[in-house]
Amino acid sequence: MAVTTSISSPSLSPLLFSKTHHTYFPRLDPHPNFCKFDRCCLQTVSSRQNPLCLSSSGTWVLNASLVRAEASGNGREPMVPPYNVLITGSTKGIGYALAKEFLKAGDNVIICSRSAERVKSAVQSLREDFGEQRVWGTTCDVREGQDVKDLVSFAQKELKYIDIWINNAGSNAYSFKPLSEASDEDLIEVVATNALGLMLCCREAIKMMLNQPRGGHIFNIDGAGSDGRPTPRFAAYGATKRSAVHLTKSLQAELQMQDVKNVAMHNLSPGMVTTDLLLSGATTKQAKFFINVLAEPPEVVAEYLVPNIRSVPANGSMKPTYIRFLTGIKAYSQIFSRFAFGARRNRYVLED
Repeated sequence: MAVTTSISSPSLSPLLFSKTHHTYFPRLDPHPNFCKFDRCCLQTVSSRQNPLCLSSSGTWVLNASLVRAEASGNGREPMVPPYNVLITGSTKGIGYALAKEFLKAGDNVIICSRSAERVKSAVQSLREDFGEQRVWGTTCDVREGQDVKDLVSFAQKELKYIDIWINNAGSNAYSFKPLSEASDEDLIEVVATNALGLMLCCREAIKMMLNQPRGGHIFNIDGAGSDGRPTPRFAAYGATKRSAVHLTKSLQAELQMQDVKNVAMHNLSPGMVTTDLLLSGATTKQAKFFINVLAEPPEVVAEYLVPNIRSVPANGSMKPTYIRFLTGIKAYSQIFSRFAFGARRNRYVLED
């Protein structure tokens, strides 16, 4: 008899399940937000039995037998929910929204930030909603190697292992100006956080997960500039985000070269999120236009991303994925709607 684990995730409801082929297909709704699985995620499940299925009562369940079979074939323990999740830079913005969505899905979460005050406040707020034994927090400056090592020790002490590590910590030093006008301090802040900090976190996460019987998944969040397009007025930020994608590819190649079967590197693209960082740059007509047309609140983005992230360990695959919220089709559709119908004008900021 197949062993199943209940999954309470209403966001999976738009998917249709084929009992013949045991494969999920996205429902083709006219609005791109309704397609809950990215193409890259579908590629990892299309050629095998999918462990998620719909019970007669309408509850989504995980067939743990399929996950165990997949894992045993790769010499590792199966990874079944609830997952243990660690998110850096997670006391506000998209990091905090991701933490809430994982908790809603029944997972355990560790949050962290440089600010002890923000960590305390965020943990208190999340525990009020999800209980004392579901969320933990600690201070961590990702620019400091010892802080990241201490973060790993904290995670192992509280949860013993981490299934999903999300590198979200990032900075633009709240500075939008030409590079020629940037201060030494601002440039060091941006590069040390977004580039060095990401490397330190990846290094320690990989070392930890290599020694975990069930392995783990690491997701690096991209940002403006990651696709190679120019980022005037925040050139340093764009350069570091471009390097983040390269780092992920290099680490994927290293893990493959070392024949590592239990650790996988992924990219995560939240698109434009209405955080303090983004809105602080709404000082030009062009910036205001694109923020109003393309940006979404952190809660909306997290609601889309978390089910997609959780689908990666759920289907048993260790193949790299690139999960995107703001796809090209979605962006062009929203820009067209703006020009054709005036949609989203002054949605977040007043335009001239």
